[in-house]
Amino acid sequence: MAKHRSLASDLAALWFQAPMVIAARTQAMAVAAMTGSATDYVEASRMVTEKMAAAAESVVACNVALAKEGMGAAAALALGKIGPGAGHKRIAAAALRPYAKRVRANARRLSK
Repeated sequence: MAKHRSLASDLAALWFQAPMVIAARTQAMAVAAMTGSATDYVEASRMVTEKMAAAAESVVACNVALAKEGMGAAAALALGKIGPGAGHKRIAAAALRPYAKRVRANARRLSK
């Protein structure tokens, strides 16, 4: 079973680790431009495909979270139990989770 992190830890990963990943990849792209190394071009390609996959996964996760929150709100309305919820935090967490997961993995991989 996947370990879900909190919204705060996902935001922290994006805040602190994303710049490190960007710097490492920028350096790799500069080296690829100078040397023409195939392995550096692989990293650039991986960067693009990971972004596209994270965006798609984020949209699906956000839609699922929105549907869950909508069903929960409809059930509460039907039962007459309307109250404040934390749905917005769950939706934001679902949208950020794919990006934060990839940033953490890339930070570990690129720091070696």
